[in-house]
Amino acid sequence: MSAVLDSPAKNAKPSGELQKLGKRLHRQVGRAIAHFNMIEDGDKVMVCVSGGKDSYALLDILIGLRARAPICFDIVAVNLDQKQPGFPAHVLPEFLAKLGVPFHIENQDTYSIVKRVIPEGKTMCSLCSRLRRGILYRVAGELGATKIALGHHRDDMLQTLLMNMFFGAKLKGMPAKLVSDDGKNVVIRPLAYVNELDLERWAAHRRFPIIPCTLCGSQDNLQRVQTRQMLRDWDRRFPGRIDNMFNAMANVVPSHLMDRNLYPFTTLQATGVADAAGDRGFDADEACAPPATSTITLRAAP
Repeated sequence: MSAVLDSPAKNAKPSGELQKLGKRLHRQVGRAIAHFNMIEDGDKVMVCVSGGKDSYALLDILIGLRARAPICFDIVAVNLDQKQPGFPAHVLPEFLAKLGVPFHIENQDTYSIVKRVIPEGKTMCSLCSRLRRGILYRVAGELGATKIALGHHRDDMLQTLLMNMFFGAKLKGMPAKLVSDDGKNVVIRPLAYVNELDLERWAAHRRFPIIPCTLCGSQDNLQRVQTRQMLRDWDRRFPGRIDNMFNAMANVVPSHLMDRNLYPFTTLQATGVADAAGDRGFDADEACAPPATSTITLRAAP
């Protein structure tokens, strides 16, 4: 497996489209950080770098934002080497050293544990994720990190929302900021407003040395993979639908859902005060109109 370690910025000037892409990515990440107060003055941000395009892009963009941010914060890149067979252990240390960012490689053989515990053909993501999470929380404490930054993006968040609805019967997504399971760490997702296609283009432009995952990354039949394909199909056929779905996660109306813990349905009484929006289940009436074309074609997602 070869790795490209040269920064494209030194080899060729990016095109106008790539310059726009870079500005958009930095603007979206900066806006997410501001909206959720993800990074504060004096923070030490532990950026989890897996070797995939998303975590590489996260580290790259945070380094760029730090250079012109009105606050001071430190960055340390952390990789968990899970001892997967054939994993090119030299790639990340060489890349991070060339980048000039402090880094730590944590060596833990979680691969053997997952392969031993999970039967062949079964989904490995849950156990693998729990093991990684516990190790990264511990490392964050050892390094004195005040924030743990993960590379999940907008599409990951939507996939999680749909996965929880389809298979968990919960209206639950992936938040941009949360307190970790152990109560000791604040986890942030600065790529919350970034779509995956833009990250793919940025990774190709920056020539990140991508390292494929031989655990969950090799399981093509995962429900998450199918959900991702469904969302991409929707985005191709119905531009704007994915944006609306994502924005809906930030515009929740508890009175029009069914969670009795969030809204006092059982004690609800008439107030005698008119409320034009109180009995409306759908706001965009024009969306109920017939489609512009007379023929409707339904096609299953690939």
